[in-house]
Amino acid sequence: MADSGKPIPTEGFETLSDRLRKSLTCEAADNTNKPDFRELNLGSPVSPLRAGPAASSSSSSSGSVSDRTGSGRTLRVRSDSAATVNNNNHSGELSVESSPTFSGGGSRTLKSGHTRSDSRGSSATSPAGNVLPTGNICPSGKVVKTGMMANRNPKPEVLSLGTGNYGHGSIMRGGSGTVGKSGGESLVSTTPISLSSSELKKLGNEQYKKGNYLEALNYYDRAVSGSPGNASLRCNRSAALMCLNRLNDAVRECEEAIKLDSGYVRAHHRLGSFLISLGQVENARMHLCYPGSQPDPNELRKLKSVEKHLNKCADLRRVRDWNGVLRECDAAIASGADACSPLFACKSEALLKLRQLDEANLNLLNAPKFEVASCSQTNFFGILSEAYILFVRAQIDMALGRFEDATSSIEKSGQIDPQNVEVAVLLQNVRSVSRARSRGNDLFKSERLTEACSAYGEGLRLDPLNPVLFCNRAACWFKLGQFEKSLEDCNQALVIHQNYTKALLRRAATFSKLDRWDESVKDYEILRRQLPNNNDIAESLFHAQVALKKSRGEDVNNMKFGGEVELITSLEQFKAAVASSGASVVLYKMSSDLQCKQIIPSFDTLCSRYPSVNFLKVDLEESPEITDAENVRVVPTIKIYKKGSRVKEMVCPSPEVLESSLRHYSL
Repeated sequence: MADSGKPIPTEGFETLSDRLRKSLTCEAADNTNKPDFRELNLGSPVSPLRAGPAASSSSSSSGSVSDRTGSGRTLRVRSDSAATVNNNNHSGELSVESSPTFSGGGSRTLKSGHTRSDSRGSSATSPAGNVLPTGNICPSGKVVKTGMMANRNPKPEVLSLGTGNYGHGSIMRGGSGTVGKSGGESLVSTTPISLSSSELKKLGNEQYKKGNYLEALNYYDRAVSGSPGNASLRCNRSAALMCLNRLNDAVRECEEAIKLDSGYVRAHHRLGSFLISLGQVENARMHLCYPGSQPDPNELRKLKSVEKHLNKCADLRRVRDWNGVLRECDAAIASGADACSPLFACKSEALLKLRQLDEANLNLLNAPKFEVASCSQTNFFGILSEAYILFVRAQIDMALGRFEDATSSIEKSGQIDPQNVEVAVLLQNVRSVSRARSRGNDLFKSERLTEACSAYGEGLRLDPLNPVLFCNRAACWFKLGQFEKSLEDCNQALVIHQNYTKALLRRAATFSKLDRWDESVKDYEILRRQLPNNNDIAESLFHAQVALKKSRGEDVNNMKFGGEVELITSLEQFKAAVASSGASVVLYKMSSDLQCKQIIPSFDTLCSRYPSVNFLKVDLEESPEITDAENVRVVPTIKIYKKGSRVKEMVCPSPEVLESSLRHYSL
């Protein structure tokens, strides 16, 4: 470096600018102890360096170099020329966009367009002791080492992103691989910022082959940013997106690749494969069998299989063979159309028609949701795909009593496909059924029960698979005392919707009115499992159990509902209590035992939650005869009895285990 042995004077400021510029200029002929510097592609969108207009060697300098002298005064040299990296041309400076901070004997921050030096009165160019601190960027585009690095083997230093996000403009030292700070220098990976698109693509391909799809996508994204018109990069990015289950983006990337290169066979084939998953068989064939190319035999077989099952599905739906529709839907999905939302909607429609409402709703909720713009106008069973999904959604909402949601869904479907007859008919039916249901509800509230039955019946003529209307009409029949008709409507509702709680509760009450106690008890027991904390259901179950025992001539004098935990003090009292109808749960305890004290609050809580169960306590110290008779040796012990026989025994159970056992044996 020219004039490297001359210190910067602290006086004579009128000529210091020229001297300092000379001392920072790297002469091409002098290569002593200068690290090699890789030429950077400053036009890369991921590079922290920005190319500017080249400046001649005689141009005025820009940028700034600050030197704090011993006298405390600060010197600045500005240069407006931008950096151009060239081994034979050193005009201008490398600009740094971000501000990495170096710590070591005080923190210093590089600001964009500036180079700082903390020389404290020493020369900026002298060897060993008089050099710029590590990381300063010279006008030549090279990095000057400090004295502390003089005895180390020289390593190439470049500006790089490495493998992590270290901030634009950070100085990277080759071979480190990790970020570290020592004496003000930052050591990181050698991967240069200005990797070409082909190099980034190669790195992405390596990650893709290893199954690291997110890392591969990152490289492809950077490559596409550098070469947005490269169809091959778009195609590779689509493959990574597909593996990340981002099918919408994958299809768009393939379509973009084909726009850039209409004859790109790989992009056509890849798009065809994606379209098979979406059930777009005609579009898939057009791309798989692109003129002049040989289609993949496996993809072609998949296409033909999906097409065959979809055609069968359409034919069976036309004749309302819903079992056949369900079978062909499953076959088409298994053949490869596993991302086809309309196909899942068709399966839900078949389940609904087969009176499996819960399964239909769950299947539609779990259906894949891909919204590819180019596929939205495709017909499924004569309806635009997006409109068909809403068409099925409206039917399920109606069956579940969500009339407002159903109306909204079918109206949207009509807006998407206004010419479709099926959509128009369902839209009219949904509106009519909703009006009939509202009118029936108003009449029921006004105690005009016969008219309410007629209103609900009108809705059922339009929608014969609506469990809500059946259940509402059953309530009218019940209040009119026509229990057989009420029972019939409850049964119809439960055939369509097996877990319809309101219909099951109404049927249990109807069975009670018909003195069919055994069936009433069964329904109430199911409701108790569904709603274990509902005291009204527990009480209804208890009364049904009492009535059932009475009808069988059994003694019900000892049966009671609810109450507090009963303390048992004698063997005779114990035998009578556990012999009563229903379940009895007995806590064997000792007053002085800590675990017994801990479990008693949970035991008392369960007593209030299960009023049809007898809760008993036995203190072993006060009732030794019961202890001997039941062979209790450890406390706390809990035993469950039914009709005098022990059915369950637990030693020191947790509250969760106790309640689980109680729920099982109380029914």
